[in-house]
Amino acid sequence: MRQPLLVASDVDGTLIGPNEPPSARTRAVVERVIASGTPFVLVTGRPPRWIPPIAKHLPGVTLAVCANGAVRYDIAGDRVLSASTLRPETLARLGEVCAEALPGAWLAVERVGRSAFEDVDKQFVCEPGYRHAYALSDHVVVPRDELFAQPAVKLLVRNPDMTSDEMVAVLEPVLGGSVALTFSSPNGFVELATAGVTKASGLAEVAGDAGVDRADVIAFGDMPNDVPMLTWAGHGVAMGNAHPDALAVADEVTAPAAEDGVALVLERWF
Repeated sequence: MRQPLLVASDVDGTLIGPNEPPSARTRAVVERVIASGTPFVLVTGRPPRWIPPIAKHLPGVTLAVCANGAVRYDIAGDRVLSASTLRPETLARLGEVCAEALPGAWLAVERVGRSAFEDVDKQFVCEPGYRHAYALSDHVVVPRDELFAQPAVKLLVRNPDMTSDEMVAVLEPVLGGSVALTFSSPNGFVELATAGVTKASGLAEVAGDAGVDRADVIAFGDMPNDVPMLTWAGHGVAMGNAHPDALAVADEVTAPAAEDGVALVLERWF
């Protein structure tokens, strides 16, 4: 591949290892990418409110595609530029289907404001008993039917007694293509969004706005929610620690996140 004109990277398990900020080596190569005039975009399952703790280590990165492609977030201006949401009636229908297919699973929704921290304590709303897949404290507990009172960018289904792969195997046949179904954690946690909304769709909008052809985009990822992006980009790179689905579609496999896999590739050009 010639020098890319746009760099896109997942965050957790890709740009950073477990509970770590980007390494010095990764920060340095990201600075060189940006200094060359090449956009560096975070493309992540994280909501906007989880972006600033990473972005503070990457001061030149100003744009993030969040919630698996559902949200575009201006980091520098702290503005949500666009959001693709599931309507309340759609959420209610999906909730019924998931509850019937996976008895005992818990449901939650991810909402978004006009900025990362607008009504932050009401952005993640879960039903009683919900056990988080990640360390969270900014949530509201409501009865299940109240989860569906407002539009949301994601419906989350949690069952810690199953793997995420097992949950997808159950839900995919009953949901069909009515939603985008994926996951970013293997620990019994799947994510539903508007049909057609993926990291690829979000990244395609960013590339279009920048006037960059997909052939000139390089993308890095490690989980099934990265598969559409890795497939769409001109050069898709899976981490050495990646899920088999990501490894299967990648044009290249680099070192794990803990061994600066993103930097190892980008240092060829930057």
